[in-house]
Amino acid sequence: MSFASLGLCATILEALQSEGYTTPTPIQEQAIPAVLARRDVMAAAQTGTGKTAGFTLPMLEILKDGERAKPNEARVLILTPTRELAAQVGESVETYAKGLNLSSAVVFGGVKINPQMMKLRRGVDILVATPGRLLDLYQQNAVRFPKLEILVLDEADRMLDMGFIHDIKRVIKVLPPKRQNLLFSATFSDEIRELAKGLVNDPVEISVSPRNTTAERVEQVVYPVPKTEKPVLLMALLRQLDLPQVLVFTRTKHGANRLVKQLESSGFLATAIHGNKSQSARTKALLEFKTGKVQILVATDIAARGLDIDQLPFVVNYDLPQVAEDYVHRIGRTGRAGASGNAISLVEGEELKLLRAVQRLIKQEIPQAYLEGFTKVDLSKAKPLPKPARGGSGHSSGRPSGSGGARSGNRSQGGRG
Repeated sequence: MSFASLGLCATILEALQSEGYTTPTPIQEQAIPAVLARRDVMAAAQTGTGKTAGFTLPMLEILKDGERAKPNEARVLILTPTRELAAQVGESVETYAKGLNLSSAVVFGGVKINPQMMKLRRGVDILVATPGRLLDLYQQNAVRFPKLEILVLDEADRMLDMGFIHDIKRVIKVLPPKRQNLLFSATFSDEIRELAKGLVNDPVEISVSPRNTTAERVEQVVYPVPKTEKPVLLMALLRQLDLPQVLVFTRTKHGANRLVKQLESSGFLATAIHGNKSQSARTKALLEFKTGKVQILVATDIAARGLDIDQLPFVVNYDLPQVAEDYVHRIGRTGRAGASGNAISLVEGEELKLLRAVQRLIKQEIPQAYLEGFTKVDLSKAKPLPKPARGGSGHSSGRPSGSGGARSGNRSQGGRG
């Protein structure tokens, strides 16, 4: 199947071709015709599946021949949970809309509101926004939606996780009832289905991957290690792998900052991204990682959601996440576009409960490995914390299975809205 067969105009096809895209992904094959048919859509698709183009391309096709937006109005509203994801969606809109007479804007918190108000004064066909900043702009009469045609909720599950449910409901209340609704989520959880009840009408339901499955091409390994040896073991693995880019996950913002200092003191080029960073600092950190100025990006789950880095060969879980589903999202950052990927987890005894939760979710036992010179921890004898932690024996291995020096790409996004 080709993009041309999906009913997109020549101008959009030219924009796709100039970006090197010739064949639609599974989510695009299913979503584009449904959106063009003006159906409401519920789609389960994780970052890296091409979901953004899945709603952006048909949306542009619908908008191109309609009446342009009037001052302080928008024809399409795309809500995203994070600033960087909003920026990435905005970039996609601009890329695919080349040659079309359509205007767009991206608004999010952490930056001055006045320039955003000035841009909205002229009206925009497509508005990409985080919920909090959108409500601020609405309360200041900077934007209204009397003729809104399409509402998109992107990464709806993460918006719920981040506590945006009340903001989303407040936004929906000020929108016209007659509109097209597109809801994209990594999974169709019970909470998402509850949200959908009051949002979508007779939707086309699309799922491009089974619920909570890990990337097929990702090789996973656990290194049992005492908490005190985690930093040194991580550095030993990084030196051994000698990779140009590595994404490392920590459970807390403080932990991310502390790890960056430890890495830098040992000669590594590292930077952190988390919710306490200013918008300018987060943008700078992403750009440095994207351009190869730093080798290691240390991130928390909320900050990293939506990160889309092509051909990233390795993801490291310095801490296991409190929520098992976040493990799936983390390792989904590698092994994309047909490339092999690797996920390394450093697990201390108190994280045993978290490890078991992950293995139950993915329905497989993750193999264990040890690095020579480090304490061997028998997780089967470890005593997990009775409450949520800070978070069999295996064969010795000096190097994680499937490791290598594959080069990594450079698309980045993520952070809190």
